[in-house]
Amino acid sequence: MTRRWFWPSFALPGVAWLVLLFLVPTYAVVAVTFGTVDPIFSQPVPVWNPLHWQFAGMRSVLAGLEPGHAFWTVFVRTFAYVALSLLGCLLIGYPVAYYLARHARRTKGLLLVLLVIPFWVSYLMRMLAWIGLLLPDGLVNKTLMDVGILSRPYGWLDGQASSVVLALIYGYVPYLILPLYATLDRIDRSVLEAGRDLGASPIRTFLHVTLPLSRHGILAASVLIALPMFGDYYTNDLISNSPRTSMIGNQINLFFQEGTQRTVGASLVIVLSVFLALLMSYYLWVTVRASAETKESLL
Repeated sequence: MTRRWFWPSFALPGVAWLVLLFLVPTYAVVAVTFGTVDPIFSQPVPVWNPLHWQFAGMRSVLAGLEPGHAFWTVFVRTFAYVALSLLGCLLIGYPVAYYLARHARRTKGLLLVLLVIPFWVSYLMRMLAWIGLLLPDGLVNKTLMDVGILSRPYGWLDGQASSVVLALIYGYVPYLILPLYATLDRIDRSVLEAGRDLGASPIRTFLHVTLPLSRHGILAASVLIALPMFGDYYTNDLISNSPRTSMIGNQINLFFQEGTQRTVGASLVIVLSVFLALLMSYYLWVTVRASAETKESLL
């Protein structure tokens, strides 16, 4: 009996941590979502008993998600920003990870250190530095004007969607490169050599061998950066702070910090959490299926 519970007992601290810092706060958000609002102070009154939950706030949010309504516009804008940022991260990060895994030898250690250095600096400080670059008299405008691309300073910080997307790419691309590098570095070089021996060109070897073998790493890295992007609000606030570029995270922050409709903000949190849970479930399903196919092929 003791042996049966010995090794599972090592998971108890992690389970307790998960319950206290994830499940309990999540249920608190649910209690606020389906709770009431104090009529005098306009403060949310959480309802802990599911039998007494009220669904008016959630119904208003779901009604706003219909095409043409305010929340629908914000959700579509958020999906577009995340998709463009994810595509930009892949276009930048995959070649870097491929070079590190396949061609960097003496400089690999130095390049990996340079990739890790951004993690030592506060994300807020890095975004403030990005603001300095995008000012009307900043380095970006001066460089573009010197080479003749711009005739006058461009308002990068005046509510431009392109600035928000560039900032998201800048902020999250290091988180994508490292998992991709780990995946590409684990690919057996003999498999690549076999493709070359069969007459495949380097491009065909990459398209038909390297890329398919790294697709699970691409998916894992994409999930790793896409999930926090959906809830990101401070990047948009710092770079744009305009209703024209407002994302889901900005709306949630607005309702919680500056508005009186905190139940609506909590409802948005629940809707976003359900959507992200679906994305995570798809990722886990793909991972489990790929693992099962690998085991079958080995047998």
